[in-house]
Amino acid sequence: QVQLVESGGGLVRTGGSLRLSCVLSGRATNNYHMGWFRQVPGQEREFVAYINWNGEGTYYADFVEGRFTISRDSARNTVYLQMNSLKPEDTAVYYCARRAPSRFDYQSEKSYDYWGQGTQVTVSS
Repeated sequence: QVQLVESGGGLVRTGGSLRLSCVLSGRATNNYHMGWFRQVPGQEREFVAYINWNGEGTYYADFVEGRFTISRDSARNTVYLQMNSLKPEDTAVYYCARRAPSRFDYQSEKSYDYWGQGTQVTVSS
């Protein structure tokens, strides 16, 4: 079993920054690819960013436009999402997730088998 716990969300003004953290615990926590998704009430969960198991491959949704950076610290079993130049439209609950070993579409939530509980990010105008 794998557990994921996010933190770092909060209220920030337009143009501000937040760093989200996702701590993994359980079995073989450092050998998996990880993703960040976000969800607004009434809308589908959408892909934000992805990092492969060794941190050498990262991918982002188009709307990120260079504002976010995903990274990982294997020694701390933690994945981060640094978010800069935040906009009101970035307001959502942000989730980290582990990509299932047999799934390859990193942009689809169906490819992920373990999820955190989410952390709320609110950007005021």
